[in-house]
Amino acid sequence: MTLQTLAGHQTYWHRSGNGSRSALMIHCSLAHSGAWRGVERQLADLLTMVALDLPGHGRSADWDGVGDFQDTAVIITEALWDQECPGPIDLIGHSFGGTIALRLAQRRPDLVRSLTLFEPVVFAAARGSKAFADNLDVMNGPFAAALDAGDRMKAAHIFNTMWGRDSAWQALPISQREDMAKRIHLIPAANAVIYADVHGQVAPGALERVNMPVLLMEGTRSPALVGAVHDVLEARLPDVQRHVIDGAGHMAPITHAGEVAGLMSAFLRETESLVG
Repeated sequence: MTLQTLAGHQTYWHRSGNGSRSALMIHCSLAHSGAWRGVERQLADLLTMVALDLPGHGRSADWDGVGDFQDTAVIITEALWDQECPGPIDLIGHSFGGTIALRLAQRRPDLVRSLTLFEPVVFAAARGSKAFADNLDVMNGPFAAALDAGDRMKAAHIFNTMWGRDSAWQALPISQREDMAKRIHLIPAANAVIYADVHGQVAPGALERVNMPVLLMEGTRSPALVGAVHDVLEARLPDVQRHVIDGAGHMAPITHAGEVAGLMSAFLRETESLVG
């Protein structure tokens, strides 16, 4: 476990596993690198994994609000990659972390052996769908109104129930709800990436050039927008397999770590011949 300055930003990261191939794991918004612990335990013999806390998350320094939030996260993650993950790597990302993993694969395709994505929030891929419009209505309506009014807890509640159930939010310890509310400003910080695709991640031809094997996972209890995005990714990525985990929602890497890790293990073993 290390806290160090990477690309000018104080960043926490940890290493786990003792497998023969290197992996870089990127968590979802409002979480931290510990969200991967359940998956890491089950992949320890296959992978040597490095996971970081993104800016403003976990034990990493707050985001300074300068520039593009994803740009900052990408630069930090690349610095960690160059320092700790020699040779071709397996990239693994969840939700907003999935957008970062996808962008890294698009920037450095020759250094990525495989790409694993659990519900990457590249919503722009489904622009024009009802699910996209419904999601944006909430984000531009009640969610934005709560933030504008300074009610960070209400904004965090709205956001979390979009991706789960109200009962799950109510079951969270108050300390966890307060932590999410403290960081809720980081959600709209990613809007230009998620909704407007400012970096062209899903522009014509962009997904078609992602030529490494891709594992795409989702839960049956996730919002309809996830399926709409995945339909596009499945159709456009050249080498992709898609799996749906029964009974799981958006936080399946935590709640269904065994199923997620099992699918990942099978996928990674299929790519053994690509180990560099």
